[in-house]
Amino acid sequence: GFIEDFETYTENSYEFLLMSLKYKGQSREPVICKIERVSKPGLRVYANARKLPKVLDNLGIAIISTSKGVMTNLKAKELGIGGEVLCYIW
Repeated sequence: GFIEDFETYTENSYEFLLMSLKYKGQSREPVICKIERVSKPGLRVYANARKLPKVLDNLGIAIISTSKGVMTNLKAKELGIGGEVLCYIW
Protein backbone atom coordinates (compact mmCIF):
# COMPACT_ATOMS: atom_id res chain seq x y z
CA GLY A 1 0.00 0.00 0.00
CA PHE A 2 0.87 3.65 -0.14
CA ILE A 3 -0.48 4.66 3.32
CA GLU A 4 1.50 3.94 6.48
CA ASP A 5 -1.12 5.10 9.00
CA PHE A 6 -4.29 7.15 9.21
CA GLU A 7 -6.49 8.68 11.87
CA THR A 8 -9.84 10.46 11.91
CA TYR A 9 -10.63 13.31 14.23
CA THR A 10 -13.40 15.85 14.74
CA GLU A 11 -12.90 19.56 15.20
CA ASN A 12 -15.74 22.12 15.38
CA SER A 13 -18.22 19.44 14.20
CA TYR A 14 -16.12 18.75 11.05
CA GLU A 15 -14.54 15.35 10.48
CA PHE A 16 -10.96 15.20 9.20
CA LEU A 17 -8.77 12.38 7.93
CA LEU A 18 -5.03 12.58 8.66
CA MET A 19 -2.89 10.22 6.58
CA SER A 20 0.81 9.37 6.82
CA LEU A 21 2.29 8.24 3.51
CA LYS A 22 4.85 5.43 3.29
CA TYR A 23 8.55 5.99 2.69
CA LYS A 24 11.23 3.35 2.09
CA GLY A 25 14.83 2.85 3.16
CA GLN A 26 17.27 5.02 5.07
CA SER A 27 16.96 7.80 2.49
CA ARG A 28 13.18 7.94 3.10
CA GLU A 29 12.27 7.79 -0.62
CA PRO A 30 8.52 8.10 -1.22
CA VAL A 31 6.70 4.90 -2.20
CA ILE A 32 4.49 6.92 -4.56
CA CYS A 33 6.46 7.64 -7.74
CA LYS A 34 3.76 9.54 -9.61
CA ILE A 35 0.14 10.66 -9.37
CA GLU A 36 -1.50 11.43 -12.72
CA ARG A 37 -4.83 13.22 -12.87
CA VAL A 38 -7.15 11.64 -15.45
CA SER A 39 -10.60 13.21 -15.22
CA LYS A 40 -10.62 17.02 -15.40
CA PRO A 41 -13.43 19.58 -15.14
CA GLY A 42 -13.35 20.18 -18.91
CA LEU A 43 -13.08 16.50 -19.83
CA ARG A 44 -14.59 13.86 -17.56
CA VAL A 45 -13.38 10.28 -18.07
CA TYR A 46 -15.71 7.40 -17.23
CA ALA A 47 -15.20 3.64 -17.36
CA ASN A 48 -17.77 0.88 -17.01
CA ALA A 49 -17.14 -2.21 -14.88
CA ARG A 50 -15.76 -4.23 -17.81
CA LYS A 51 -13.36 -1.51 -18.98
CA LEU A 52 -11.81 -0.30 -15.72
CA PRO A 53 -8.19 0.77 -16.30
CA LYS A 54 -5.14 -1.28 -15.30
CA VAL A 55 -2.25 0.85 -14.09
CA LEU A 56 1.19 -0.59 -14.89
CA ASP A 57 -0.31 -4.09 -15.23
CA ASN A 58 -1.92 -3.77 -11.75
CA LEU A 59 1.29 -2.66 -10.01
CA GLY A 60 -0.34 0.75 -9.52
CA ILE A 61 -3.94 1.71 -8.79
CA ALA A 62 -6.61 3.94 -10.28
CA ILE A 63 -8.94 5.92 -8.02
CA ILE A 64 -12.56 5.63 -9.18
CA SER A 65 -15.53 7.68 -7.99
CA THR A 66 -18.54 5.33 -8.05
CA SER A 67 -22.13 5.39 -6.87
CA LYS A 68 -20.90 3.39 -3.83
CA GLY A 69 -18.17 5.90 -2.96
CA VAL A 70 -14.53 6.52 -3.89
CA MET A 71 -12.47 3.33 -4.27
CA THR A 72 -9.63 1.68 -6.17
CA ASN A 73 -10.08 0.10 -9.58
CA LEU A 74 -9.59 -3.36 -8.04
CA LYS A 75 -12.39 -2.88 -5.50
CA ALA A 76 -14.72 -1.45 -8.17
CA LYS A 77 -14.03 -4.45 -10.40
CA GLU A 78 -14.73 -6.80 -7.49
CA LEU A 79 -18.10 -5.05 -6.91
CA GLY A 80 -18.84 -4.97 -10.65
CA ILE A 81 -19.37 -1.21 -10.88
CA GLY A 82 -17.83 1.55 -12.98
CA GLY A 83 -17.50 5.28 -12.48
CA GLU A 84 -15.39 8.36 -13.06
CA VAL A 85 -11.63 7.74 -13.26
CA LEU A 86 -10.07 10.40 -11.01
CA CYS A 87 -6.36 9.57 -11.09
CA TYR A 88 -3.63 6.93 -11.45
CA ILE A 89 -1.10 6.28 -8.67
CA TRP A 90 2.11 4.29 -8.97
